[in-house]
Amino acid sequence: MTASTLTRRAAVAVAGGALLALSPLTAQAVQAATPAQPAPVVAAKGAALVDDASGRTLFGKDADAVRPIASTAKIMAASVVLDTADVDLERQVPVQQAYRDYVTAHGSSTADLQTGDKVTVRQLLYATLLPSGADAAYALADTFGTGATPTERTTSFIAKMNTKADELHLPHTEFTSFDGGGSDSSTPTELAELARYAMKNDTFRTIVKTKQYKGEAPAANGRTRYYTWNNTNQLLGSYDGVIGIKTGTTTPAGDCLVFAATRGDKTLVGTVLNSADRYADAAKLLDYGFGADTAKSMKLRALPHGAQRD
Repeated sequence: MTASTLTRRAAVAVAGGALLALSPLTAQAVQAATPAQPAPVVAAKGAALVDDASGRTLFGKDADAVRPIASTAKIMAASVVLDTADVDLERQVPVQQAYRDYVTAHGSSTADLQTGDKVTVRQLLYATLLPSGADAAYALADTFGTGATPTERTTSFIAKMNTKADELHLPHTEFTSFDGGGSDSSTPTELAELARYAMKNDTFRTIVKTKQYKGEAPAANGRTRYYTWNNTNQLLGSYDGVIGIKTGTTTPAGDCLVFAATRGDKTLVGTVLNSADRYADAAKLLDYGFGADTAKSMKLRALPHGAQRD
């Protein structure tokens, strides 16, 4: 645990009792505020639903409890890149064998980047956020971190992720990896706040609502490599109005999902952590926020054969 995280958590502990007494993030409290729509029952161990415009929490289940967040950590990785001053999204990044080796060593999801190919930063963002490629996340960390070695550069990049969490006033959010493969953690509420921030960026918003990306890159042999990446978020295209955002799955974290949807002039952002049925949970929460009845009839978009799962 970093020193900055200890400081942030100490500050929260001091005010914690008063905060919980004033605004408990419980289904009962939300139900009282919206009596026409009964609070949903979700399988997730932690969940939150937030009104994007106001930031008001509409639903919470253990919403302030710290939990592992798996690959939803890539939301922050992408935000750090996109917040870089004068970032050149068309900059070409050579794919290193180390990026592929990392996937093999950790059993991580992959964009199947090929060694020696030159992919753009924009493509790396798609590769990170759609198939949840740990190889692509490594490439971004290695490119946007500082230092003389890959270890130094990725370490500095992770430090930037934690600094951004400080700037966004997310005291319970901590990153130990660039791809969510470490002991990265947050709360449902803070993860929703991170998502609200990330979705303010046009490039990020465009990427996470994309079901499938097809692109090409110069290959090491001088020819052209063609890449196809499918979005692992099956809520996209299944629930009317969904515009993102990111899946995440590890053994400690369980199945996680950060999601957003717009209907009319209302946009909702939500999180479910460690869920036995993350898409059904997300649909129930969106129904609750929109006053809709879509979840019961929702049919999940099928991923193409061979597509990454996360």
